[in-house]
Amino acid sequence: MAVKKPPALAASRKDMEMQPAALCDPALLLMSDWQMARYISMLLCRVQQRLESQIMVNSGIQGLTADSQKRVQNQTARTVGGPREYAVAREAEVFAMTEALKLQDSIPEIAATSLVGVIAKLEMIVGADRDIGDPTDFPWPHIASVLRDLKAIAGDLPVGRWSRERTRSGVAKHWESAVKLVAALEEEGAVEHRDDVTVF
Repeated sequence: MAVKKPPALAASRKDMEMQPAALCDPALLLMSDWQMARYISMLLCRVQQRLESQIMVNSGIQGLTADSQKRVQNQTARTVGGPREYAVAREAEVFAMTEALKLQDSIPEIAATSLVGVIAKLEMIVGADRDIGDPTDFPWPHIASVLRDLKAIAGDLPVGRWSRERTRSGVAKHWESAVKLVAALEEEGAVEHRDDVTVF
């Protein structure tokens, strides 16, 4: 016989009483921002990797077979880029990942106001461990077990969808910051280079 979930604990999308409260939970909103920051950093990582591949092919780095080199050249011929664009992409990825880490670091400061919020916080903690640690070490399997139990009782997290505008806006924000940083570093390098020149 199936055990019915108590209405106060149910947090599924079908439960209209719990959904509005859960969607306003600060922990759930934090998780949404964290997921978006991670997604944007992944997109920027892909851009950076494509540019890196192009630089390796264009610089003639050995180790690529003639066949794979030709294949990579065909793929990267459609990509505009060079060392400066690569530097911008690398810094933009760092900005996006830094934002995700800052959101992750704010977990202890955010109070969940629903079981769905508690699940969101645990999802972030377990998700962060996938990036930085061994998920078989204590306490990660134990936390994952608690997370599964909570989901069985309260339901899973609401499915969120991000608009393309929000994604593009996030990418553009980090890209613009990276362009400014690279330009400042180039200018600083040019100034340092000029300081090294002795004028007679």
